[in-house]
Amino acid sequence: MRLKNKVAIVTGGARGIGAGIARCLAAEGARLALIDLDGPEAQATAASLGVEAIGLAADVSQETQASAAVERVIDHFGGLDILVNNAGMFFPAKFEELTEEQWDTILDTNLKSQFLCSQAAAPMLRRSGHGRIVNFASLGGLLAWPAYTHYCVSKAGVIMLTRCLARALAPEITVNAIAPGTISFPEDSPDIAGDFIRRAPLRRTGTPEDIDDAVVFLAQSPFITGQVIVVDGGRSLA
Repeated sequence: MRLKNKVAIVTGGARGIGAGIARCLAAEGARLALIDLDGPEAQATAASLGVEAIGLAADVSQETQASAAVERVIDHFGGLDILVNNAGMFFPAKFEELTEEQWDTILDTNLKSQFLCSQAAAPMLRRSGHGRIVNFASLGGLLAWPAYTHYCVSKAGVIMLTRCLARALAPEITVNAIAPGTISFPEDSPDIAGDFIRRAPLRRTGTPEDIDDAVVFLAQSPFITGQVIVVDGGRSLA
């Protein structure tokens, strides 16, 4: 168990990729706090992990809620070692029709939340002496998708936030990002990612397990910081 007794926060941890990350960290021995807009589902997922885990309801794009949630985690576990900034949002909008509200919603959810949670968690991560922050960027932060301008800008911001924090929080804390390509779940339609598969050298979409492996790698690695691990089957090369 590479993460035995480490305390980890996963934002957006109630379902989907976040829940998968939580299960993988738990299998490596970590104790978990899942922070999500849906508190009851976060609690249900936490209860299913088979380790000491709690689920909390919070909107981590709001400073008071983000800092209060992180404080509750530290009070409960007595420390913090790993922060996984997974909470995010994704929807298309033509640039000419993109509203200020849509822009703010995406930037707040995808970028501001990572800044706020990292800022709130940094003192305790620094105190642990081996703190880890894993941010979620995206292939959209590296490639230009005109129908997702707001999303691409938010994820490009995550990449630069990661690099800045890697310098600001060293040497006690490493900060890295994961940039997934298209990730498919068993319930998804087979046609959902046809274009991605055609363009990706490995000719398949990613799986949640592909992301889980990358998170665990960065959560236990002591000598990697400021990097973006692209998990996209080579799609960014095409």
